[in-house]
Amino acid sequence: MKLLVTGGAGYIGSVVAAMALREGHQVTVLDDLSTGHADAVPAGAAFAEGRVHDEALVQALLADAVDAVLHFAANSLVGESVANPARYWENNLGGTLALLEAMRVTGVGRMVFSSTAAVYGEPERTPIDETAPTRPTNPYGATKVAVDTALAEHARMHRIGAVSLRYFNVAGAQAALAGPWLGERHDPETHLIPSILAVALGTRGNDTEGGNGAGGDGTRVVRLFGDDYPTPDGTCVRDYIHVTDLARAHMLALAACVRGEHQIYNLGSGAGFSNLEVLSACREVTGRDIPSQFAPRRPGDPAVLVASSDRIHAELGWHAEQGLAEMVADAWQFTMERAALGRPAGSKAAEGQPARHAQ
Repeated sequence: MKLLVTGGAGYIGSVVAAMALREGHQVTVLDDLSTGHADAVPAGAAFAEGRVHDEALVQALLADAVDAVLHFAANSLVGESVANPARYWENNLGGTLALLEAMRVTGVGRMVFSSTAAVYGEPERTPIDETAPTRPTNPYGATKVAVDTALAEHARMHRIGAVSLRYFNVAGAQAALAGPWLGERHDPETHLIPSILAVALGTRGNDTEGGNGAGGDGTRVVRLFGDDYPTPDGTCVRDYIHVTDLARAHMLALAACVRGEHQIYNLGSGAGFSNLEVLSACREVTGRDIPSQFAPRRPGDPAVLVASSDRIHAELGWHAEQGLAEMVADAWQFTMERAALGRPAGSKAAEGQPARHAQ
């Protein structure tokens, strides 16, 4: 198939694009490089720099015999969405509506949408399945719910086939067929595993968000937020899946798109890992005594957030194949490679790429 991957210069989008190429698909990446990286576009993929809001550009790309869209282009920081909700509504929902209109005009009938389990807010029970009510607690999650509503309506009215994949934390990295490893390069970094590995490497980290519960604040110490939760070791439990497992799910979802239907699948481990378990895994993989300290709980952090993947396992045969040790080992490989190149994982300045308004 011929695929358009929006946001394909970002972390997850680049890994999915690389897997699609391995499976023999033709891939065009559309990304404005606001948070993505030009050198993350996998070898063999065509690249167009731009936004999904650009009607003429997107229609021209789709009209070139594209069969389906893999949609990753979005803002994704919870804290930023609270501080600037208009940006999130305009980019996440407005951009997707523009993309859906371009698909309608050009007759492209399939989309796989990268969503989030943040749509569920603070769940009544875990593991969270697809029947749980969507009650997002921030604009980021709310925009994703709105996109799902739009997808359902476009499936009904315009007979597109759409699949939304909802998941919590993604980790790990992917060795590219040619060129450097593909991994997390956020600036600022807000995710748990790369923040811990930044401390292990001896670089300055940043406070994390979204309940992951760790961060470096310039003292090169990992801070764990809360040690008195009702969990086995007192720290938050979160769901993690390897980025290559997530990429496999996107490929399966692509094949499962049915015109006139909008399907939703949760992706998760079904169990999750505590913050202390993640820190322990990072210490074991790196062989370094990563310093840590506890900090007070942050308001709104639930004790446990874990997704059930029973539906996608039953219907598409997907399950997570790689565990926490593999996620950390691959992320560490990526971190060490970037350090050897003299390029901090999240730095655009090191690559000479200007910071643009986020997509």
